[in-house]
Amino acid sequence: MTGTVERGRRLPVPARWGELRTWAAAVDPGHTRLHLASVATAAMLLAAVAASVLRALTGQPITIVLFSVVLAMISNLAVNENDLRRRRVTTALMVVPAAASATVSALLATDRVAADVVFVLVMMVAVAVRRYGPRGVALGMAAFMPFFFVQFLHAGPGELPFLLAGAVIGIGSTFLLRCLVFTRRSEAVLDALFRAFEARLHALLLTAVEAVETTAGEPDLDPLVRAQARLNETALLVTDRLDDTDDGPDGAAGPVAGLRQWIIDSELAAERVAMSVRRSVEHHDPIPDDDRAELAEGLRALAAATAVGTPGAIAARLYDGARSAVADIVDRPAGVGPAAREQRIGFAVVRLADAMQTTVEQARLRIAEHHDTDRETAGGDPAPEPVPGRVPPPAGRDRFGGLALHTRQAVQVGVATSLAIVVGELVSPARWYWAVIAAFVVFAGTASRGDVLSRGWARAVGTAGGVVAGMLLALLVGGNVVASLALLFVCVFLALYLVRISQAMMAFWITAVLALLYGVIGQFSVQTLVLRGEETVVGGALGMLAAYLILPTRSRTAFAEALDDALTAVDVSLRTSVDAALGRPGAGDPLEKARAVDTAVATVRTRAVPLQHPVARRPLRRGVHHTVRVVGAVDHYTRQLAAQAATASVPGWAATLEPAAERVRADLDGLRRILDDAWGPADGREHPSGAGPADYGVGSAEELLDAAEADAASRTAAGPGTERTRRLTAARLLRRIDQLAVGLARELCGQTWSEPAPAARGAGHADGSGAAAAG
Repeated sequence: MTGTVERGRRLPVPARWGELRTWAAAVDPGHTRLHLASVATAAMLLAAVAASVLRALTGQPITIVLFSVVLAMISNLAVNENDLRRRRVTTALMVVPAAASATVSALLATDRVAADVVFVLVMMVAVAVRRYGPRGVALGMAAFMPFFFVQFLHAGPGELPFLLAGAVIGIGSTFLLRCLVFTRRSEAVLDALFRAFEARLHALLLTAVEAVETTAGEPDLDPLVRAQARLNETALLVTDRLDDTDDGPDGAAGPVAGLRQWIIDSELAAERVAMSVRRSVEHHDPIPDDDRAELAEGLRALAAATAVGTPGAIAARLYDGARSAVADIVDRPAGVGPAAREQRIGFAVVRLADAMQTTVEQARLRIAEHHDTDRETAGGDPAPEPVPGRVPPPAGRDRFGGLALHTRQAVQVGVATSLAIVVGELVSPARWYWAVIAAFVVFAGTASRGDVLSRGWARAVGTAGGVVAGMLLALLVGGNVVASLALLFVCVFLALYLVRISQAMMAFWITAVLALLYGVIGQFSVQTLVLRGEETVVGGALGMLAAYLILPTRSRTAFAEALDDALTAVDVSLRTSVDAALGRPGAGDPLEKARAVDTAVATVRTRAVPLQHPVARRPLRRGVHHTVRVVGAVDHYTRQLAAQAATASVPGWAATLEPAAERVRADLDGLRRILDDAWGPADGREHPSGAGPADYGVGSAEELLDAAEADAASRTAAGPGTERTRRLTAARLLRRIDQLAVGLARELCGQTWSEPAPAARGAGHADGSGAAAAG
């Protein structure tokens, strides 16, 4: 991966080892899952050893070892506090509900009916306390699992002291390893996350190259959209980590202060590349072969520069090569139509080269300075990577009426698990607990009955596959205890590593673990594994049935709530950005508000997943996809505006900017109400079907934006960083947000509209601010 980029030559393909390193950095940003799985597996081993010593000294059965190991696993999985101090407190507090739950369960061992009733109540409380955030989730699981496991082990009051000791051993092992021994330093986490950011940018650029070079047939843009979404997720992880580490001693700015702005700037520049390529492909632009080769060469140079491990000197030459590759396209007079869209790709390449070169330099310098401060991280692991179906829903009251989400789910869990106990015992009096667990876990991290259906189906499929895998593994080890134990912990590691990616894979490997465990204790049989699958299907089905019949939350309603939250966040972000741009004191941090928009839009995408399932009607899937895409575009331009406002203010523009911004915000509010009517419950509509955009207060800010842009254009131009350029850019970003909001509102009200291309007014500035500022 050496050498400069020569005009007209294809870049050398990066070494296979370099590509493997880049892939490894992207597949697990910040090594979050690797760290969790490694520490959790080590904690389980430590708990097993410590509990085995206690067992040898007291002559207790192996149940105390199993109890300790399970609690070590749960205390790792359930605690997702990002701040190290909070994680230590939460992990330590888990001992209290675990001990209380185990005590009650042991005391009720002789009264099966009372034990079942209390078990259902414990599960309902465990779900209800999720409203209190990550700590509530952890403490709820700390109450659920010990109660269940004591019942499973048939432990009585006589074993209670040893069960309490096992709880302390299991949770204590996690506390020791995860909260004291294997905490991660800030600079190590930041460096790993930044490498993941580079790697995902590298993947996006390679996908863009493929889209640009494809001339035969219709290029598939879905990989480019997915790569853009993954880059956005990783950028959020980086900025979250920076928020936790950018304060120095006594609250002074630390070495990494300001790096967040560079990360956001690079992400927006990368999004501009992706959007420019998508627009050109969607319009079927006839790009000349020479121009197509130059654009591909520039993109490929950027991809090579962002591959993990590229030396700084070589990366600098590659960035220069990217700029020179598209220089002829960028330097042309401003075009229209296909020529303008082609030129925007060139501008985007230059912009990304400038942004990334500065970002890499700043990141390496500031992370190194942060290392020199020799401060222990305040957070340890990065925040968990966003996973479809795992975005925590808001805990407040349902805006469309009814009970709060977690209260509703607590009732649903109570009904589902009660039925699971009854039906599970009918299937197998000895293995009923598998049905109960399946009915309980399908509600974790869900917001609608569609989410529950998807989660239940995934667990059923994963368990079925795990049954087959378990049989094969049992046949492979042939009763060899050492081999069985080694494979058992490998399977545990894989289950923990994949739990944040796929419920199906988690169920798959846990079922394989059970097969190996039964083999070790001499109770393995094919019938037991098949029964595991049957009980899981029964429990999952009962959970889905309860979600559909007991206080159901429709997927459309959950989607409407997420859209409402997203557009409300956009409104707050626009207000903050405008106040900051006008230099008003106390305006707040525009980037922080824009990040809240990003988080809300991520929830929109998650809530849209059940509605985009292949079983849904095609018009519904198409409508959801288009709505998500428009909201994502609004998010993009909102963050661009916030980035502009965060770095420069333009006081004295209030007379024309403020009325235009207020009109844009009014249109966004009207769109929010239209979306509530379109996707929310029919009996909660604000206006009857057939109402037009004007009934919701949606108009157009074009005239007001024309006035704001004319005011901006009247300023004397003196270069790309002038007040005139900043004002023009802000006005065009507001125009794009308004065009998208008004256009979607008209579509939803049955009026025709097609998404406009970015405004070309004033296109052709040397810095690309005219052609590319809005797009």
